Amino acid sequence: MRRLFYTSTLLVAGALVFAPTVTNAQAAAPAGLSNTTTAPSSATPTWPIKPIRFVVPFGAGSFTDLAARTVGSELSAKLGQPIIVETKGGAGSTLGTDLVAKAANDGYTFLVTDNSFAVSAALYSKLPYAPKDLMQVSLLADAPAVLVGRPGLAANTLKETVELARNNPGKLSFGSGGQGSSAQLAMEAFLLQNKLELIHVPFKGIAPALMEVAADRVDIAISSVGTASAYLKDNRLKGLAISSEKRHPNMPNVPTFAEAGFPSYKMMYWFGVMAPAGTPAAIIERLQKEITKAVASQKVIEVFSTTGVRAIATSSATFTKMVQSETTLWSEVITRAKIKLE
Repeated sequence: MRRLFYTSTLLVAGALVFAPTVTNAQAAAPAGLSNTTTAPSSATPTWPIKPIRFVVPFGAGSFTDLAARTVGSELSAKLGQPIIVETKGGAGSTLGTDLVAKAANDGYTFLVTDNSFAVSAALYSKLPYAPKDLMQVSLLADAPAVLVGRPGLAANTLKETVELARNNPGKLSFGSGGQGSSAQLAMEAFLLQNKLELIHVPFKGIAPALMEVAADRVDIAISSVGTASAYLKDNRLKGLAISSEKRHPNMPNVPTFAEAGFPSYKMMYWFGVMAPAGTPAAIIERLQKEITKAVASQKVIEVFSTTGVRAIATSSATFTKMVQSETTLWSEVITRAKIKLE
């Protein structure tokens, strides 16, 4: 893909900013226009005319943060305005989400989030915002989940693990990133499908959970590919199944759930962009189109693939239906598994 501009990276008030380098041709063009870009819709002829803010509702260093920065760099070049990435973690991602939900719907503040948006909508009876206060723009990426076992587990396949759990109800344990986390819900969904009873051991994040599984102190866990890949590469964990349709190139020896005998299990981690409800349709359409171009760039594909994540864009309508469907799914899992926040 031909790149129209190069970008420079700045740090402003603790936020990462991707600022486009103005070319000579741009400098000669009338204010607000560029003879190297396509004019936006007539409904919003000047958007964007100032920096755009991407709010990530997690701490710095998460993949969601990386996705916002990587795609933000590409978008900055395409839109001709800086993209400011702010991390606003806390309260299970609801602090940053609430900030965007209450922001002006003028096309200059967006949320870059993940599955936790649907999980929070299903898990919390009271939120500082309503899910309808945000509208979906596009996916940025998705990644399969991988079910892993401890090195000393008396099972080498998923079928053997299920049999071991059935023969020892309430004895095996699974780790997660915390009570109500995506990792817990992903495992609870599998347990409900197969009528299994395991002990839940919550941790403050999936990374320490995997460390305990690798240390033979917790039996199994479900994680994203990116987080588990280093453990599997070094044979510190047993790869029992992965939720992609085909085997993942980062872990070719791990069978899919279908290959392992459990074709009905579906789970994907996703990362996407949302906007305050009421943001003009022309802006949503323009941003979605530019995101589609950005995630198809070689730079984004390479950065994402190193962590086992697939760069992918969707229409606003497709993303909206996906979030609604997932919220319904997690609501059912939470109810059936009797998950409550402590």
